Amino acid sequence: MNLKEKVDSDIFHLIGNVADSMNVETYVVGGYVRDIILKRAKTDIDIVCIGSGIELAQKVAEHIPYVKKVSFFKSFGTAMIHYCFDNKDWQVEFVGARKESYRANSRKPIVEDGTLEDDQNRRDFTINAMAISLNEKNYGELLDPFDGLFDLRRQIIRTPLNPDITFSDDPLRMLRCIRFAVQLDFSILPETFEAIQRNAERIKIISQERITEELNKMILSKFPSTAFKLLDRSGLLKIIFPELVALKGVESVGEKSHKDNFRHTLEVLDNVAKQSDKLFLRWAALLHDIAKPLCKRYDEKTGFSFHGHEVKGSYMVEKIFRRMKLPLNENMKYVKKLVFLHLRPIALVESEVTDSAVRRCLFEAGNDIDDLMILCYSDITSKNLAKKSKYIANLNLVKQKMQEIEEKDRIRNFKVPVSGEEIMKIYNLQPCKIVGELKDKIKDAILEGNIGNDRQEALNLLYTEAEKLNLKPQNKL
Repeated sequence: MNLKEKVDSDIFHLIGNVADSMNVETYVVGGYVRDIILKRAKTDIDIVCIGSGIELAQKVAEHIPYVKKVSFFKSFGTAMIHYCFDNKDWQVEFVGARKESYRANSRKPIVEDGTLEDDQNRRDFTINAMAISLNEKNYGELLDPFDGLFDLRRQIIRTPLNPDITFSDDPLRMLRCIRFAVQLDFSILPETFEAIQRNAERIKIISQERITEELNKMILSKFPSTAFKLLDRSGLLKIIFPELVALKGVESVGEKSHKDNFRHTLEVLDNVAKQSDKLFLRWAALLHDIAKPLCKRYDEKTGFSFHGHEVKGSYMVEKIFRRMKLPLNENMKYVKKLVFLHLRPIALVESEVTDSAVRRCLFEAGNDIDDLMILCYSDITSKNLAKKSKYIANLNLVKQKMQEIEEKDRIRNFKVPVSGEEIMKIYNLQPCKIVGELKDKIKDAILEGNIGNDRQEALNLLYTEAEKLNLKPQNKL
């Protein structure tokens, strides 16, 4: 089959012409071929040549006037060209065809120069093992030894060779298999999935960074729940994310029972995914109930409860992030905050929606209040339509109240109008507990609505409260 029209662009003609001048067989391979056939936009191009990929890259770079950067990785025999074209940043990676062999305790292969056939044999899946020639004599010819094009048409993920060998050699491919299935909305061939189940323990030799990279890509997919269901069925999830597996199951005592928190969590994750593509908001959805197994209690009168799971869950976030090599920065703090606060708006709808409670929620959530509300709406997964409608209506009321109070009191991310340094200056104090207590009095008064978010009102309250402590202003503002 000839796919000349799929590679009818300047960059491929340039690479082909340079390759012909060097008398080197050259092909575009892998994910780029897959995606142009699927009509998916892609700016990463993989080029394989029968020879030196570095030398070919050097020659090609000389003919591209808008190259931003050329990187050489001699130990791997690869080179990368970064260039800008049509307001897009493109990356073209060049490598010489190679064959690989593996040792049992490592996913790092022993690499040797090889033929195109060798290079296609080492590919993870048939849909990633296709190549298109760029040489003039057969420009556009598709080389598809494993019927990857047929698998694309029937939307199947399978390995080119024995799946047990493929996954045992490089266990990361098991995660990639699930990730591709979810991203492309393909099915995994039963024999291929069974091989993942047989080889799941091999994932332990993969670095956490690589595992987390694949997890993040799954979480960012359109329906991330599918990925976690496949991970669970495969046996991989209990190895890489045991806290999530602990959420599974329904326990019943008499007529009282609780819902399957694993299934609920995945519903919440999908609900968030429909509204936001923020990675760490999706992580918050995944972790919002993570402490429920540790907080589960049973009472004969009230049934099952999970009191305090939001507090314990927020503490678990850092531990999980640390183990998963996720960033221990503002993103981690953001997830901790949302897990800690995810019940707060729900609690408001179960009682009278007071201005002071809304102010406190706005204050604690700060600029993340909109994301918190997305999580709260997504957390409503009840199959009881009347109950679901009631919760949504009440959350709408809370949201409206938040908007009104924010416009009136400017509470979101507000700072106490009188600082601790000013309190110390007014009363000639050194840093001490009293300074913090006075500042908290002002903050609480504003949040309770006893005074406005106004500096003069705050100073007046300060003078009154300090006088109760027999403090006399030395430098009144």
